Amino acid sequence: MEDHSTLKEELNENLVEFFDRFTSWESSVIESSNLKISDAHAIEILGHYGRMNMKDLAGRLGITTGTTTITVDRLEKGGFAQRVRAEHDRRSYIIELTEEGTQAYEEHHRHHLNLAAEIAELLGDEETRTLIVLLKKINERI
Repeated sequence: MEDHSTLKEELNENLVEFFDRFTSWESSVIESSNLKISDAHAIEILGHYGRMNMKDLAGRLGITTGTTTITVDRLEKGGFAQRVRAEHDRRSYIIELTEEGTQAYEEHHRHHLNLAAEIAELLGDEETRTLIVLLKKINERI
């Protein structure tokens, strides 16, 4: 019977390998669009959830508003996003994707869906449902 530390070690090894492979895959997808990974993540959030203020975007990205400002500056400079004054508070801005940003989101999202389809095909329906339940449980905690 495996002891608990061996099980944790095996989990760690597999998590690290998965993360490395996923990061490599995502980097190759993003590099073809001349974006940084942080830019693509911001585009993904804005494309999925719609326009939002800097604080909400930072929260969804899990980074500070200062770092988010730098990312949004790059997205604006690249023509992917724009700041629009908030109607309710003229001192704050809402970040939204431009047409070019929406196209970048759709292309990036298509790559994610293709990867999800590959994984679902590999696992089958029952294991895919189990993986979804497990990922939701993990995502709620970390």
